[in-house]
Amino acid sequence: MKKIIFSVVAAAMLSATSALAADLKPILKAPPPPPPTSPWDIAFGGALMSDYNFRGISQSQRGPSTTAYFETRYNVNPNLQLYAGSQYWAVDLPTNPSCECDFYAGFRPTLGPLALDFGFIYYYYAKEVGYASNGAAIAPGYIFPAFPNGNSTLKQTDYWEVYGKAGWEPIKDRLAFGANVYYSPSWLNTGASGLYASGTVKVTGPSFKLGVGLIDEVGWYVSGEFGHYWLGTTDLVPFVFAPAINLPDYNFWNVGLAFTFMKVFTLDLRYYDTDLSKNQCNTLTGDPRAVVAAGTGLLQSKLCNQAFIASLKADLTWGSLK
Repeated sequence: MKKIIFSVVAAAMLSATSALAADLKPILKAPPPPPPTSPWDIAFGGALMSDYNFRGISQSQRGPSTTAYFETRYNVNPNLQLYAGSQYWAVDLPTNPSCECDFYAGFRPTLGPLALDFGFIYYYYAKEVGYASNGAAIAPGYIFPAFPNGNSTLKQTDYWEVYGKAGWEPIKDRLAFGANVYYSPSWLNTGASGLYASGTVKVTGPSFKLGVGLIDEVGWYVSGEFGHYWLGTTDLVPFVFAPAINLPDYNFWNVGLAFTFMKVFTLDLRYYDTDLSKNQCNTLTGDPRAVVAAGTGLLQSKLCNQAFIASLKADLTWGSLK
């Protein structure tokens, strides 16, 4: 009899334990909740270039250049991003700055298929030197003499712009259009207003397998830009702009083929050109290497001519590395 009672009690206890384990099982095996997604992100990268071309004009005397950037981003919501960053360029300019240092900030709203970008950018040219003279007289605050070809420069060419950009993808990841507008009340600190507007187009093709070393899949696209620069009249600056000068407006365009690989790198092969004449180019650049054209007496610069430029770029975000 005792054995029967003991067996019944043991069975009841085993059943209760099994039921308790069954109740606890989903609790013990439930995965922990995912950590909240941070609204912050950081983008960074750089490039090696055979020439640094800015809106059709070489900033590195047709020689190689490098750049690096760092950008902090804050995603207010899926349709609005705030950002601030800086970018640094190796340059070879008449005022001999140690770098072009760009500081910028803005916000990027998204309205359905339309991506917008509004911001402010300051172009800082570190440790500039002005070159100017008036005959035997040394211009106050400038280095004497001016360049052997007679060109002179301002002492400081820092300036700022406000900008607006729009991007639209009628065919996602295949076809994109863009529009850009930049405005400065004093282009390169000359006192002349500068308004630049351009349109862009990008056609992306299907990726293909390469299978060479670490490079497995390669993407590619063709893109181009056409823009126009409206430039005003400079201030009257003794020894540099005397009298004041009406700066020439000009058209600018580029078209290129680019390859993307390893999710980070882009190899860009691009053709640049403007409709500036060589003497107009000299007016805009103050090129110390400009030469006098035979029979005209006018200085001519080649910094605005057609150019083919190869660039290797790397672009990453901190979020993509996690």
